[in-house]
Amino acid sequence: MRYYSGFTPTKNDDGTPIVEQEQVVQPAEELISLKSHKRKVRRTAIASFLIACVLLTGFGLGFKVGDKFGSNGKSVVTQELQTNGVPTASIIGSNGENPITTLVKRYGPAVVSIETESQVKSSFNNDFFWFFGQPFPETSRKVQGLGSGFIISNDGYVLTNNHVIDGASLIKVKLEGNDEPLTAKVIGRDAELDLAVLKIDAGYDLPVVPLGDSDRLETGEWVVAIGNPYGLDHTVTVGVISAKGRPLVIEGNSFKDLLQTDASINPGNSGGPLLNLNGEVIGINTAVSTQGQGLGFAVPINTVKKVLEELINQGKVSRPWLGVYVSDLTEELAAYLQMNKDEGAQIVQIIEKSPAEKAGLRRGDIILSFNKQKITGANDITKLVSEAKVG
Repeated sequence: MRYYSGFTPTKNDDGTPIVEQEQVVQPAEELISLKSHKRKVRRTAIASFLIACVLLTGFGLGFKVGDKFGSNGKSVVTQELQTNGVPTASIIGSNGENPITTLVKRYGPAVVSIETESQVKSSFNNDFFWFFGQPFPETSRKVQGLGSGFIISNDGYVLTNNHVIDGASLIKVKLEGNDEPLTAKVIGRDAELDLAVLKIDAGYDLPVVPLGDSDRLETGEWVVAIGNPYGLDHTVTVGVISAKGRPLVIEGNSFKDLLQTDASINPGNSGGPLLNLNGEVIGINTAVSTQGQGLGFAVPINTVKKVLEELINQGKVSRPWLGVYVSDLTEELAAYLQMNKDEGAQIVQIIEKSPAEKAGLRRGDIILSFNKQKITGANDITKLVSEAKVG
C-alpha cells in the first residue's frame, strides 16, 4: 500500500518510467459549448432537487398531521389512559407536562427514608474458646439497616414493611429536605402481611400521599415506584403492572395476592410506595426476584386498608380462625356424593379445641357455604375466613 505524502511519482510499481500522456488542446468554441451545457445540467439538477424537497416536505406534514390527530380528532399525545372506563392520567398533559414529573414533585416529599440500628449478639461455642471451664463471652455489634416508607397523615403516621424495622432498637425517619432524621415509634406491626405503622413528631403538618384502590388496577397500567435503593435518596423508577394476584412464599410468609411490576425495585425500596399516574398509592413495595430482572412485588393497598385501623388502634392484627384443614373435592368423592366437583370443600382434619370442633364440625364434612357465600373449593374457605371479623 502506498500513502500520499505530497510528491509526484515518476515510476510505476514495476519500476518502469511513467509515460506522460499527450495533452489534447480543444478549440475555444468547443470549450464554451461544453461550459454552457454544464450550466444547463446544474440548473436542471438544482430545480429537480428543490421540487423533490417540496414534495417530501408535503408528505412529511401529511404524516405528522395524521399521527398527531387520531380518528376522534384528539391529539394522540394528549389522549388519556383508561382504567375501567375512567380516565386516570395523560402521558403528556394538555399543557405539555409529564404527569410522572408532576406526581413526583407533588407526592415525593411524603416518601421518607428509614434508617434502623440493631444489636446483633454473637458467641463462640467452640471448645477452643473455653478457658478454665468458662465459655467465651458473648459479643454484640451494631447493624445498620435502610428502607423506605410514606406518610399517610399530617400528624406523622408512616407506613412501611415490617421487615424494614424488625428487630431494630432504634428507628430514624428522614424527611426530604431535612438534614436531621426524626426518631420514630412503632405503633403497630404485622409479620404475616409484612406491614408496620410508625409515628413521628415533626411539630408541623406533614405532606401525605393518598391511598388508592388496588382492585381497580389493570395489567399493563403504568406505575411509579419511589424509594431509597442502596441509600440513593428519592429514586424514581417507572414500569407497569405486569401481573396481579401473585401467590408467593417469601421468607416463610405466604402471600396470596401480590402485585407484580417491572418498575425497578432494589434493596432500600422496601416499604416505599407504588403509585398509579394519579399519584395514589396502590401497593407497598415488598420483594424483588433474585432470579430475573423486572420481577418486583408489592402488597396491594386494599389489603393494607383492611387492617390499617386495627394496626393503629391495637398495634396488631387479630385474625379469625376456623381450625380446620380442607381440600378440594376429588372426582371420585363428588361422584359418590352425587355432587359437582366444584361444589364445596372437604374437611380432612380438625384442630383440637378449635372453633370448628366446638361448633360440631367433623372430619369428612363438606362445607358448602361460609357467611352465605358459596364455596367452590378449599381456597374459598381460606380467603373468606381471613376476611371475616373476629366473633
